[in-house]
Amino acid sequence: MLGYYGVDNPGEVERFRALARAGKDQPAWWRAYREAASQQYLTFLGYESSASVIRMFQPLVIPGLLQEEDYARAILRASGGSATEKRVEEWVELRMRRQELLERPDPPELYFVLDEAALHRWVGGREVMRHQLHRLKKDAELEHVTLEIVPFSAGEHPGMKGPFSILEFADDRDGDVLFQENPRGDTISRDEEEEIQPYRKAFDQLRELASKEDPEALIDKALQEMSR
Repeated sequence: MLGYYGVDNPGEVERFRALARAGKDQPAWWRAYREAASQQYLTFLGYESSASVIRMFQPLVIPGLLQEEDYARAILRASGGSATEKRVEEWVELRMRRQELLERPDPPELYFVLDEAALHRWVGGREVMRHQLHRLKKDAELEHVTLEIVPFSAGEHPGMKGPFSILEFADDRDGDVLFQENPRGDTISRDEEEEIQPYRKAFDQLRELASKEDPEALIDKALQEMSR
C-alpha cells in the first residue's frame, strides 16, 4: 500500500509499519503523546507493544519498563534540559502507561540485563532509590521477567558502548528490531541483520557474565549500603 501510494521515506514507512503491527492487538495509545515524544520513540513503542520477546541492556539506570514513578521523574527531569515541569510530567505519564505491558494478559518474554552501576546511583535521593530497588526485586519475581546483573567484578564488557534493546516478533516474517538511545536522538534498525547480530551476540555475552551472580543478592547489597 505504501509503495502504491508513493510513500518511500524510510521514517514514514517505519512509522506506518509499526502502527500496523501494533494495531493487530490494541489501539495505539501512544499517539496521544505525539507532542511530548519524538517520532522515533513513538515508533519504538509501536514495535514494543507487539513484540513477543524483548531484550534490554542498561549500563547506568534502571530500564524504563521497571522504573518507579519518582525515579522516572528524577531521570526525565535531569535529562530533559530546559523542559517545563508540564512536559516532564507528560513524559512520566507516558512511561507509566508504557509499563502496562508488564500486566497484559499476554505479556512478552522480557529479559533485562543491568550493569551493577545502575543499582548504586542514587537517582532521586536515598528514599526514591530504596523504593526503586524494592520495586526491582518485585518485578524480577514475575514469571515472564528475567533480570540479570553484570557485577563490577566482571570488569570491562561489551555493553559499555551504551544501552540497547532488541525486539523479536511471533510472526517469522517480521524481522528483529534494534533500538538505541543516545544524546543525538533515538535510532531504530529493522531487518538489518548485519547491524543487529553484533548486539545480539553482545547481549548473550552480557548474560553469561551476569549468570555468575545472584541478582537479588546484588540488589540487597545495594540496599544495605544505603542503610550505612
